[in-house]
Amino acid sequence: MKRSLKRQVRRRLPVRKTRRSPVPAGSPAAVTTSAVALEEKRAAGFRLGFDYGYSWGRSNSVLIQAPPQVTNVWDIRVLFVMSGKGVPYSPIDQAVYEALQANARECIAVSPFGPILELVDQMRPELVLVLEGMELPVQVVDALRMRGVRTAVWFTDDPYYVDVTEKIAVHYDDVFTLELNCVPFYQSIGCPRVHYLPLGANPGVFRPQPVETTYRRDVSFIGSAYWNRVSFVSRILPALESCNSMISGWWWERLPAFTRLGPRIQSGVWLTPEETAKFYYGSRIVLNVHRAYDDESYNCNVRKIPALSVNPRTFEIAASGAFQMTDERSDLLNYYKPGEEVVTFASPEDCMEKIRHYLNHEDERREIALRGLRRTLADHTYHKRIQSLLSSVFADETP
Repeated sequence: MKRSLKRQVRRRLPVRKTRRSPVPAGSPAAVTTSAVALEEKRAAGFRLGFDYGYSWGRSNSVLIQAPPQVTNVWDIRVLFVMSGKGVPYSPIDQAVYEALQANARECIAVSPFGPILELVDQMRPELVLVLEGMELPVQVVDALRMRGVRTAVWFTDDPYYVDVTEKIAVHYDDVFTLELNCVPFYQSIGCPRVHYLPLGANPGVFRPQPVETTYRRDVSFIGSAYWNRVSFVSRILPALESCNSMISGWWWERLPAFTRLGPRIQSGVWLTPEETAKFYYGSRIVLNVHRAYDDESYNCNVRKIPALSVNPRTFEIAASGAFQMTDERSDLLNYYKPGEEVVTFASPEDCMEKIRHYLNHEDERREIALRGLRRTLADHTYHKRIQSLLSSVFADETP
């Protein structure tokens, strides 16, 4: 009974809560706490600045040591017919035109809506090269061939628009496609000379460069919100929300978590190549997610020709000196070494795991980015691509 009574008494006793007295503002303790917090911020800022500065120095050394672009100028005149489609094709138009100017004795660029036949009659070019070709009437191409002019087209959106390009391709002497899987397709419909030629990078635009803090991110993705990308981003939200991330491009308002990402996402925005290059280099990780070949909402690919080859963004990210994580495509092995010059992921879960890993391994991330930059400058510029194109067209001749 006595023991039970003691327990009841103990239960009824009030619990005394001790409160920590607030540190008065201006007191020595408050000043010390503020100084410590300021010093921690200063140290974190110094580490971040050192990492960016060191990375820029290493990247710049790669630019300085890169071998010069060797040019064997072909003694030919080239009329270059641009895509005529504006953004996002205009930067590719410009890059191809500059590379042609460097590799041919004379090159003139013209819109597909311009006086092409009149220019041909005046210029008498050995080659008319058409980029993308959807805006140029095939009757003009036929008229060029009737004049004895060599014609070539470079398709930049295969295999996503083959229902359209198959009607164009048969009118040209030479067909170039950036999709390896489309070579046998064009051959099967009667094109006599088909060549595989991916796009590349313009190092005059996509290059390492010092950038302001407004361009610095932990993770970034720049591109349109095709449905497969919407699904992918929805599944890696935890990784994006846990760091300083950025998504930019058309149609991202269709993402179910659009409002949840808040300022991390910009929809309806198409960044210029110059702005894109800054975000690439300012990001610790740049994601590259290819569009799906079987998306019936946007594609014109009723045959469902699978896509094996990489998009031009692959080369542009690497040329910017950025660390790239990309989904797997079999043709990537012909251009970069996964794990050494670029990192691949097999699923959203694999992507999130690797994001966490590489955000915590600065040295490893930096070395992969530098190796990717070296490889791109050596092998994957538009200068190199145009040399390959001219060599394929004029295979029996020498520059």
